[in-house]
Amino acid sequence: MNGRERILAMLAGDTPDHLPFMPFTMMFAADHAGARYLEYCTDERVHAEAQLQVTRAYDIDHVSVTSDPCCEAADCGAAVKYFPDQPAAIDEARPLLSNRETLRALKPPSPSEAPRMRSRLALIERMKREAGAEKLVEGWVEGPCAEAADLRGLNQLMLDFFDAPEFIGEIFEFTLGMALEFGRAQIAAGADLIGVGDAAASLIGPEFYQQFVWPYEKRLIEGLQAAGGRTRLHICGNTRPLLGAMGRLGSDIVDLDSLAPLDEARAQMGAGQVLLGNLDPVRVLRDGTPASVYAAVAACHRQAGARFIVGAGCEVPRDTPPENLRAMARYAREHSSAAARA
Repeated sequence: MNGRERILAMLAGDTPDHLPFMPFTMMFAADHAGARYLEYCTDERVHAEAQLQVTRAYDIDHVSVTSDPCCEAADCGAAVKYFPDQPAAIDEARPLLSNRETLRALKPPSPSEAPRMRSRLALIERMKREAGAEKLVEGWVEGPCAEAADLRGLNQLMLDFFDAPEFIGEIFEFTLGMALEFGRAQIAAGADLIGVGDAAASLIGPEFYQQFVWPYEKRLIEGLQAAGGRTRLHICGNTRPLLGAMGRLGSDIVDLDSLAPLDEARAQMGAGQVLLGNLDPVRVLRDGTPASVYAAVAACHRQAGARFIVGAGCEVPRDTPPENLRAMARYAREHSSAAARA
């Protein structure tokens, strides 16, 4: 099996030849290719080449468009800070929707016309053309809560849950619609799977999550699947209070950060949910040794059981020793999707 076949077999409930390997390689990929990170974020040719190089060098089973969380917000007109050698960031001091009334006049950008969205579609087409037969192509959208935080400002959005709950519904309808249109365009361009990044959702409690966020994540995941794509839910941070609800979303893959134990997720999500993670990216992957990384992945496999994809809890740090990342790949190659023995 090649990487694409391996991941799709896992998602279909079949038994791949060995465990799939799907780490986030963003700054690590750019550094591996000798590219400045600004170019990786803004030039689809640089991004595609860096992804192709790093996935082939480390036996990674997919290529990904992830680079920074600002793509959709930038095309909406949000103030974004770009840096030479680190990810772009929303200018929190100047949120686009500092006034709630601004939302009424805001129109979602067209993926085929807006600069950053259009660049992502071109990136997917390039990666599909150059590696789509051997690697799974992963697109990406910001989830409803994360994108709302990008447009409104994180701190203000958190206050809105208390002070303006009706506005939460309005802004989530906007971000959901934009994510669905953008995700469908990426699927049409050749993406096999759409990652849904909703990091801000980890900052609210389980009651607000289930009342406000969960229904929109559910509609987003079902809409992307109806368009022919698979989905990968990624919520950074401590999602332990949300695990049961996350498992009911129906996402093909659920990523877990290092703060959310895999055994708890398995107990709450059931045997059928594909889990990915949750190696600590810094303390274990970057700061460990090949032997300790290999052992840590084995522990993850034991907790997650058969329906497991090897990966870190979040992005592979750029200064991770190459031999440590290769230790993760080696574990994946040497183990089947049967649960590891203690």
